[in-house]
Amino acid sequence: MTKTIVSVSNLSFSYGDNKVLEDVSFNIDEGDFAGIIGANGSAKTTLLKLMVGLLKPDKGSVELMGKAVKNFKEYKSIGYISQNVRDFNPMFPATVKEVVAANLYDYGGFFRRIKKKDTEKIYKALEIVEMESFINKKIGDLSGGQKQRVFIARALVNEPKILFMDEPLVGVDVASQTKFYSLIEKINRDYNITLVMVSHDIGIIFEKVNKILCLANGKVFTHNTNQTICLEMLKDVFGNDMNILLHKH
Repeated sequence: MTKTIVSVSNLSFSYGDNKVLEDVSFNIDEGDFAGIIGANGSAKTTLLKLMVGLLKPDKGSVELMGKAVKNFKEYKSIGYISQNVRDFNPMFPATVKEVVAANLYDYGGFFRRIKKKDTEKIYKALEIVEMESFINKKIGDLSGGQKQRVFIARALVNEPKILFMDEPLVGVDVASQTKFYSLIEKINRDYNITLVMVSHDIGIIFEKVNKILCLANGKVFTHNTNQTICLEMLKDVFGNDMNILLHKH
């Protein structure tokens, strides 16, 4: 039986007088790889922040694993990679090990003494993303694609059930993007971690996910990607831009 891991019901949200989401409802099930797409300014990041409890809706509700997000306390069971990781200071003197370890602790994660049992968790997370040989390297010495893998390991170190990602591939070269998709498909398939990913690259995300959440005019249109109606819906939303948005690499 399919188990719902995220449930959004009649959700609305505004920035001042600007209503960006109105009466939105959808479910994400355990094992899904869900892609969130939409034009610039369509509130993709806002929707993701509402799902993880970083923003409070004007009305409606969000449930994570059957619990209202406002009462949800099991935050180590979810992973969240925000757009802010792209702004990580390359001169920050932390090692890969310290960056991943920081997510194990509620405070003082960087530069604190790392316990042996935690080192094992860190190594396992880095092994999943094939970065274990970089464990003692400075984070600032890594390429953009390598940094992205480290931040995935940081999200995985607590063995989450669901991983939220906000446009993780902006600024990452095409070769690293291909490796990234192979990695997260493995995480989804082999570790049964549910994935929710905001993406600006509709052409690729459309091919990779099993569920599409398309934002337009404050609404969310949800379809499984094997349904013809999904493509028709995208054409209605993006019109003449579809040929550009659905480009192939």
